Amino acid sequence: MEEKLMQLTTESRNTRTVHIDTADTKEILQIMNDEDMKVAHAVKEVLPQVERAVQFVLHSFKNGGRLIYMGAGTSGRLGVLDAVECPPTFSTSPDMVQGLMAGGEKAFIKAAEGAEDNEEAGQMDLINCRLTSNDTVVGLAASGRTPYVKGALKYAQKVGAKTVSISCNKEAPISQFADQSIEVIVGPEILTGSTRLKAATAQKMILNMISTASMLQMGKAYENLMVDVHVSNFKLKQRAVHTITRITNVSKKEAEGTLDLANNEVKPAIVMLKCGVTFGEAKELLKKAEGYVRKAIQFGSRKGDAK
Repeated sequence: MEEKLMQLTTESRNTRTVHIDTADTKEILQIMNDEDMKVAHAVKEVLPQVERAVQFVLHSFKNGGRLIYMGAGTSGRLGVLDAVECPPTFSTSPDMVQGLMAGGEKAFIKAAEGAEDNEEAGQMDLINCRLTSNDTVVGLAASGRTPYVKGALKYAQKVGAKTVSISCNKEAPISQFADQSIEVIVGPEILTGSTRLKAATAQKMILNMISTASMLQMGKAYENLMVDVHVSNFKLKQRAVHTITRITNVSKKEAEGTLDLANNEVKPAIVMLKCGVTFGEAKELLKKAEGYVRKAIQFGSRKGDAK
């Protein structure tokens, strides 16, 4: 087992960094930057697989299902990070995108490395969150071997949920338990086996793609502006007002007043101003447009033309 582990790309030595321990700060940073540049190219190679993963997630969202990330260590933390950013960015419920990691929440701030070796724990975490066939489970493991992730994916397939695996080695063991495997090969790390570096960067990029692409196709943006942001603090309130003024060309004062009338919901506020309708009418237009602001405005404009 140990011999096979040492044969993995993620555990192999990088011939370009064998003298990094004698390099000065500038040289170390240049080496790291050069190696990081290879990550985006590696991710580009797996875009078709990422696209299929997004299709799974979209199907789940449109059928009341969830996106659930599963991982251990750095991979687990990346899943949690992506999940917790969705509610403030896209006004999703905390349940819609979840990040579960070996060792539980406490493992996020204090490493619990041994927890990843428990295959049953991955299954139990999904049982406890009441996994259904409408959900999509994304298992993250740079090595592609983590038992916790393997157990989660095996159980998810048994339930009938869609499964995706993300690893950084070819023919990763967890790939066989995924409806869509994503094997992004970034090459040896600058520090042998330290997958919090290039491997983690690749995983983070792919998670960004999965969640953002899915949310965009759920109507969470207008042009390239976030219009479903959760207004929970001063900064986000200012961002919301600025977004409204950009789209509608009204004054800041009018944007603030309309946002207040719309219960701090940006999308209805935009539709109210663009179509000259009430908050209730704006909500109805958005419902008809399945949450898409652009479509809601089109519906509202047609309604106005018919009067």
